[in-house]
Amino acid sequence: MTEMVRKITLSRAVRTMQDLFPLEYDFYPRSWILPEELSLFVAEVRMMKDSDPSWKPTFIVKPDGGCQGDGIYLIKDPSDIRLTGSIQSRPAVVQEYICKPLLVDKLKFDIRLYVLLKSLEPLEIYIAKDGLSRFCTEPYQEPTLKNLHQVFMHLTNYSLNIHSGNFIHSDNVNTGSKRTFSSILCRLSSRGADVKKLWSDIISLVIKTIIALTPELKVYYQSDIPAGKPGPTCFQILGFDILLMKNLKPMLLEVNANPSMRIEHEQELSPGVFENVPSPVDEEVKVAVIRDTLRLVDPQKKKRKDPQCQTLQHVSEANEELSDTCPANRAENDAGRSPEAGLPSLCLKQVFPKYAKQFNYLRLVDRMAALFIRFLGVKGTTKLGPTGFRTFIRNCKLSNSNFSMASVDILYIDITRRWNSMAIDHKESGMCLQAFVEAFFCLAQKKFKSLPLHKQVASLIDFCEYHLAALDEKRLVCGRGIMEHRRAVVPCQADGLPLTPAAHAPLLNRTATASKLADYRSHRY
Repeated sequence: MTEMVRKITLSRAVRTMQDLFPLEYDFYPRSWILPEELSLFVAEVRMMKDSDPSWKPTFIVKPDGGCQGDGIYLIKDPSDIRLTGSIQSRPAVVQEYICKPLLVDKLKFDIRLYVLLKSLEPLEIYIAKDGLSRFCTEPYQEPTLKNLHQVFMHLTNYSLNIHSGNFIHSDNVNTGSKRTFSSILCRLSSRGADVKKLWSDIISLVIKTIIALTPELKVYYQSDIPAGKPGPTCFQILGFDILLMKNLKPMLLEVNANPSMRIEHEQELSPGVFENVPSPVDEEVKVAVIRDTLRLVDPQKKKRKDPQCQTLQHVSEANEELSDTCPANRAENDAGRSPEAGLPSLCLKQVFPKYAKQFNYLRLVDRMAALFIRFLGVKGTTKLGPTGFRTFIRNCKLSNSNFSMASVDILYIDITRRWNSMAIDHKESGMCLQAFVEAFFCLAQKKFKSLPLHKQVASLIDFCEYHLAALDEKRLVCGRGIMEHRRAVVPCQADGLPLTPAAHAPLLNRTATASKLADYRSHRY
């Protein structure tokens, strides 16, 4: 997970989804990866400036493995990037800076939301109903050459702003340099803002981001976790950093694999003498996240059939709406609950698979990853060898007179070599998932030229899944036929297979296979 949410990996994953669904993934700023895309960055900025001379952009440069604001800086022009060795040894992402953020008390702030990824198969996502709002400590002004270096004005990182003389440690959730997100929502609601829509947009952002990240995560997962292991094998609490624009549109800044769970801060009593002081804001949010995560992932919960767990389910169902964020609303809800509910209400709200129907059409890369994993062959590997790629092409019937197996080999070599040259880890040779996705895009564009990219890709996935389902059915039939032959009941034949009625029951559903072909044809024509 740590690898998956690095700035470069996240940017690549979201970019793939932006290629397929540009309107759905417009919540992530335009990004370039350094140093490999430096020349592309320079060329694109020059082209955009030429087409719109009034465009005066600002860009933010973020080191790939950096955290707590380390190494981040703002620039007005690509020529300002610091190339003195560091960018070569320490890759970075450069993004278009959001110049018009929502301000509260004239200060820029961001939101830290906690998201529980409870399971990959099936995908389960929970979002905490409250989060942290972390404020800058100097009044915000749009970036100029004079104020670019004022980190307390532009960067919301707590670890930076705590060193500002203006930082205010709050003893309640509504004031200070760190507040609860619910207090901000109440303030916005009192001004007439549509808080329900804002929450809906945030939920959508979180689900779409995790849909972008999970395909590659599954590749790593299958290489490390034994198949069929009972119970919840692992889970992760993620920290989503989100910025609200002036029009209340949420923008994703980054995702943290190991967000801080400290509920206290250091206070200097005298020079060099510190003590840890409880932070009411952190405690309000983080204790609830950890408590409810443990309740949700407890593998013994179903076995015990604890009455409290049943109560927990009723409480969860009663607390459906994420808009219950104001303390007043929360108090009303608590008063209406059954007094037998001895546990606090769940702060974690399930958003997937609850809203799966609305987002399943986005899971194209997930389906590509399933194809990729199928042909990996060796347990424990995360890269596809040339033989595996050829087998994929052959089994899915993708080669023809216009696309020979020699062309398949050339495609494999060209794409794999380029992706391996960009990788930091060269221990394992072969085609990584991102390279496979690029190759898949190329194949889809060759086969379905007249369609938009996402329909090309969906059509090719349907095509592959249909042929693989047919192949699996044939193998199952043949396998059963061999077993029956050994029992001297019926021989296995290559084509039409005479079967006794009883032998039909365990076979793959032919209707499902026919349905896949019908779906494929409807997409194709």
